[in-house]
Amino acid sequence: MSFAHRGEQWADRVTANRAVAYRIHEDTARGRWYVTASWTIPPVQTVPLEAARARGLVGVDTNADHLAAWRLDTHGNPVGEPLRFGYDLTGTAAHRDAQVRHALIRLLHWAKRHGLAIAVEDLDFTAETTREKHGRRKRFRNLISGMPISRLRARLVSMAAELGIPVVAVDPAYTSKWGAQHWHKHLTTKDRKTTRHDAAAVAIGRRALGHPIRRRTAPPPHDRSDRAGHRTVQAGSVAPGREGNRPRIPGPRTRSVRAGHRANAVDQNAQHRSGRSAEHGSWKQDSLPLRL
Repeated sequence: MSFAHRGEQWADRVTANRAVAYRIHEDTARGRWYVTASWTIPPVQTVPLEAARARGLVGVDTNADHLAAWRLDTHGNPVGEPLRFGYDLTGTAAHRDAQVRHALIRLLHWAKRHGLAIAVEDLDFTAETTREKHGRRKRFRNLISGMPISRLRARLVSMAAELGIPVVAVDPAYTSKWGAQHWHKHLTTKDRKTTRHDAAAVAIGRRALGHPIRRRTAPPPHDRSDRAGHRTVQAGSVAPGREGNRPRIPGPRTRSVRAGHRANAVDQNAQHRSGRSAEHGSWKQDSLPLRL
């Protein structure tokens, strides 16, 4: 059975095991039977951002054949193992629609069990930030034609609203690049093989939580003088989006002093009790008389 009007919403509710009322009536003039489905849409409650990420959230990276998800705590640290919800976008439109719906409902049920919100990218295929992640030209066009991202995003929001799960949309800039650069290697162990999509899910979740994506490097070890090294640094000088110069502090500026002439140098003539500086004056030993 299928419905021409709002058929996708009906399928989403049936898949999510939500209540649907049916009315069957007969048209005696035409000799046909009709089935009408109806349901009540609950009012969408707007949740503040701080409340949505109070217990952590689930970072989700959208790809052409699967959804990569990883659970993060409030500090932005990955918890547990990453999950992948696959779907096949080949075949008929009904097959693709069912695949996307099945992957989304599994993701939402997993987030519902943990009581967490979902963080996704606010993808816009007209922006250059999306081209950074998915490539250009032929690969980019094939991805757009194969992945109905607008329909997937709208369906995710509607299905999450039915289950009462908040959805946080973040800027997709550099999530894939920085995730692979700063998190892929550190999350890969001998028993766990992670992908760059899993690392991108961590980057998306950290951005939704308000934490930086790039990891800080370790400080230099102690030297032979038993002195600690410099503080940790976060990004190199050529990294895009790095911190700029320090703002100028208002107020009078101290004068520059030439090398070898410190501003707080003490006048040796004023400190020498004999009135002659031992540092600036020349010293000469007096001859001593010799007596036989």
